[in-house]
Amino acid sequence: MTATSILPIALDIATASLALCFLLCAWRLVRGPQAVDRVLAVDTLYLNAVALIVLLGIRWHTALLFEAALIVAMLGFASTVALARYLSRGDVIE
Repeated sequence: MTATSILPIALDIATASLALCFLLCAWRLVRGPQAVDRVLAVDTLYLNAVALIVLLGIRWHTALLFEAALIVAMLGFASTVALARYLSRGDVIE
């Protein structure tokens, strides 16, 4: 097997595992007993979305999706920090 024939197989396996991760995170988001569990599930969903965008960028041979993944990662970080601050202090802005 050459590297060109292994790459689509590896991308398919990675995409399937990300789909499973999405389902498990969605389950934790719905069933989370506490708000902290739900925040962690949302943060993990952002990370899975970034990984999926990067995988699509590799599959489609485009660099534009890597910039989109960076934007999604920054928005996910900012929203996770805001949610964690709201849960810990009760407000986001002091």
